[in-house]
Amino acid sequence: MLSNESKIARQVADVCHSLYEKGFVTATDGNVSARLRNGNILTTPTSINKGRITEADLVEVSLQGKTVGTHRKPSMELGMHLFIYRERSDVGAVVHAHPPFATGFATARIPLDKNLLPEVIFGLGSIPLAQYATPSTPEVAESIAPFVHTATAILLENHGVVTYGADLDDAFFKMEKVEHVAHIAFVARMLGGGQELSSNEVAKLITAFGKKGS
Repeated sequence: MLSNESKIARQVADVCHSLYEKGFVTATDGNVSARLRNGNILTTPTSINKGRITEADLVEVSLQGKTVGTHRKPSMELGMHLFIYRERSDVGAVVHAHPPFATGFATARIPLDKNLLPEVIFGLGSIPLAQYATPSTPEVAESIAPFVHTATAILLENHGVVTYGADLDDAFFKMEKVEHVAHIAFVARMLGGGQELSSNEVAKLITAFGKKGS
């Protein structure tokens, strides 16, 4: 039987492969991490194509960013991941990628905060836009700080998207959903603009989904 750490390592690698296959990352872009049972973080290393990454490539770090048992360098965006973990004890995984439609909205500096799709309203909520920050610097954590406790998916101006959740599946599925709603919003714009659900329709939706326990 695989240990908890081995299972998580396999899942991190699988998520990386899925991000690459879906075109959410190219070359060495993007990064994925997960919280281990011992409180440390398992993260992707810097400068490795996510489509080729293996479990052996992953790097374990403490919440303070100190590497454990390896000389391999962690992702350059580790600071953003660690900030989320420190702020959100309920978060078990973080995914950062550059899905084309969502990143298009991020580079146009347009948040995905309109009430367009029932599944997004209830399952994800508003997707805010964090102010531009130089990648791999402490500025990134500062830019997402206003949203880290109220959102689980954030557009990063001129950079990409970060999603986080209870586990790797949750964080990855949120990334898929962000790109899906961005694609739909883009098509709606081409057709003259998406029509938002009214506040009354949103309230009825929340009531209906709540009753179903979805």
